[in-house]
Amino acid sequence: MRKLTYFIACSIDGFIGAPDGDASFMYPFVDEESIEFLSAEYPETMATQGRRALGLDDLPNKRFDTIVQGRASYDLALKEGITSPYAHLREYVASRTLDPSPDPNVEIISSDLVGRVRALKAEDGPLGIYLCGGATVAGELIDEVDELVVKTYPVVLGSGMPMFASGFEVSEFVPDADAVRVFGNGVVVRTYRRKP
Repeated sequence: MRKLTYFIACSIDGFIGAPDGDASFMYPFVDEESIEFLSAEYPETMATQGRRALGLDDLPNKRFDTIVQGRASYDLALKEGITSPYAHLREYVASRTLDPSPDPNVEIISSDLVGRVRALKAEDGPLGIYLCGGATVAGELIDEVDELVVKTYPVVLGSGMPMFASGFEVSEFVPDADAVRVFGNGVVVRTYRRKP
């Protein structure tokens, strides 16, 4: 069974963006140290255009071969004219309104998101599935998330887009004490696994 990993950046108070989804407050924290970390540990989480700009396009996928993201996340790339933002992965976009897909590398999941993700998890293979966001898709898939990798930026927003847009329900995860990284700029990356 392959793992679904929600790899996400958020504020100290758990918001992944402003109420309108804007996450530009995080940009100043993307520095050389964080790029080195991503390159070494999570190279496939960097968008293809960014990898190319940094001369990292040839990095092999280390943890994931598939990405699932929501329409709002995908729209950020589309607004820039990029139809396949993670061309180095199999791309799935959850959307009830985007049809047909604007790119042959991007498959649209228009119904039964949970069923489709369960089928992806059941595939054979050494690499997992990267859940990129956003809040609505993460909320729908919360029971399927096996691992959380949370990049916490040293800011408090007070309100905004939550990590999971879902109803109240307790889902327990266990921290991986060996997978905590603190950066010089105050960013903390922590890994949690679903409690058995």
